[in-house]
Amino acid sequence: MLRLSFFRGDNDFSLGQLRHMVTRGRPQRVLRGWAFAALATVSPTLASALEISLSAPGAPEDVVERLEETSSVFTAESRGLDTPLEVLSAALSDYRTIVQIMYDEGYFAPVVSIKLDGQEAADINSLEAPPQFKRAVIQVNPGPVYSFGTAIVEPLSPGTELPEEYATGKRATTGAIQQAASAGIQGWRDAGHAKAEVEDQKVIARHKQARLDSEIDLAPGPRLTFGKLFISGDTKVRRRSIEKIAGFPTGEVYSPAEIQKVGTRLRRTGTFSTVSIKERENPNPDGTLDFDATFEDLPPRRITFGAEIASRDGVDLTATWTHRNVFRRAERLRFELALRNIGGAEDLDGRIGLRLDQPDRLGPDDNTFWSALLERRNTENYNVTIASLAYGARRTFSDRLYAEASAGFQWSDADDAYGDGRKFRYFILPFRSEWDERDSKVSATRGFYLDSQAMPFAGFSGTDSGLRVFVDGRAYTSLGTGGRLVLAGRVQLGSVLGPSPSGVTPDFLFFSGGAGTVRGQPFESLGIPVGDEVAGGRSFLGFSGEIRGKVTEAISLVGFYDYGAVDESSFVSTNAEFHSGAGIGIRYDLGGFGPLRFDLALPVQGDTGDGLQFYLGIGQAF
Repeated sequence: MLRLSFFRGDNDFSLGQLRHMVTRGRPQRVLRGWAFAALATVSPTLASALEISLSAPGAPEDVVERLEETSSVFTAESRGLDTPLEVLSAALSDYRTIVQIMYDEGYFAPVVSIKLDGQEAADINSLEAPPQFKRAVIQVNPGPVYSFGTAIVEPLSPGTELPEEYATGKRATTGAIQQAASAGIQGWRDAGHAKAEVEDQKVIARHKQARLDSEIDLAPGPRLTFGKLFISGDTKVRRRSIEKIAGFPTGEVYSPAEIQKVGTRLRRTGTFSTVSIKERENPNPDGTLDFDATFEDLPPRRITFGAEIASRDGVDLTATWTHRNVFRRAERLRFELALRNIGGAEDLDGRIGLRLDQPDRLGPDDNTFWSALLERRNTENYNVTIASLAYGARRTFSDRLYAEASAGFQWSDADDAYGDGRKFRYFILPFRSEWDERDSKVSATRGFYLDSQAMPFAGFSGTDSGLRVFVDGRAYTSLGTGGRLVLAGRVQLGSVLGPSPSGVTPDFLFFSGGAGTVRGQPFESLGIPVGDEVAGGRSFLGFSGEIRGKVTEAISLVGFYDYGAVDESSFVSTNAEFHSGAGIGIRYDLGGFGPLRFDLALPVQGDTGDGLQFYLGIGQAF
């Protein structure tokens, strides 16, 4: 319920005049509204170019701009309003529109005049409208800015904080009142009172004092608990799987945050195009509240493609094929295919990967997965064939943080600086966590990203055991420019503990060079000298920095510097081999796909490469 009362001072006639202007002749205008549609269809006369002016002396510039953008008369030409009846109708609707805007801005005694060819629009009989209007003049006298006298919301749930704008002495606006009411209701809902609502609201404008008194009475309603979740909609996922994934908290005290979690868990599967969870209008007699969940499935299959070009390494192509809900339990089966070094300096290689995620096997925030990999790597310094199979579990802590662990086997056959036909057999326990606080995965302007990996490996059949660790950290800031200028930094750390470099498969060791580490240097060109050849190091340290500046909304220029160091020991020391590269690049924004990236780079330090290198791909370098 809303009661709006006004107390006029002896010299304050503004609001009364306005109310008279807006409401006078209302019965006749009901008939006029009925006649508008009929007359508009038979009147072929179009108004000539309408000259329009709007003034609001004393009002801030942003308020005037808002009036101009919202007024139906001021925007008549862009709205296609050209007949006299349409212009008159727009003028009549503008009275209320302008008053509401002024209320929103804290002016509670405005005077609004809208004249069409010198005559007040409210006084024009629509049945006797002229054949055309030539001039429209909108004048708004804002009046004084009102401040809150009393600003009360009661009762409030413990811990509820009202907006700072809703307080005695602050500028009074309808927006502040609405925000205060919403905050009060949300506070009760967070405390389990799902049906909290505004019971009564009284707003009094005191014109002599330019003051607005506001009192909002809330009705918290009973404290409720979660009841049942009723599932409907066009989905092929088994209901039991939906229930297990959702983790609906039946019996717990109602909480909006818990409902958000339920929706997030279901959307995270990537199976549904629509997930709608709505509370029922009325609670059950036992104090529980039931919910209705409606689902629609995404198409079951999806194919993606990617490509990256480097001057020396040729073309890399990737493709994925994803099958959603493959066994009707919201699983996701993903095949990945990659071909590398197409037209490059090294022999063609690539990989085939498979991963099956099963979200309904464990708790609502956990899922299990199978992974398999068959890969061939041909580089200047080693050739290796890898096969692996693992089974693991993943815990999702939030939309931005997850961790997973698995157990499996890896087989590697390698030719490198330490000999040909070397075989490695491992039982592996990979752990990984990813924390992503970037504002965009493809073109971040602020935030950070941290990828942490640790993999104990136990060798058998004569293979040594050890531990491999890798960390990739990235940070971004736009220096308050709203993304026009971005500083981006990256640090990579890697270490192998336990075996000597010759006692571990080369794909566990570290090299530097190429698009992922040091641009301007050939791919994996930096390692540890072994006779006339090069092997990977047991430790790696990499730094990358970029300055990204927008030239237009779609085009950006980038300057970058990359540094990499590789050491024979498990920690990078002053004896490490190192190199660096620097260059410039251009980005063209492709929307949700990220920017199209083109980089040119040259070596700065080290003797692993010479000459210009270029890189082309989609998405930022990091």
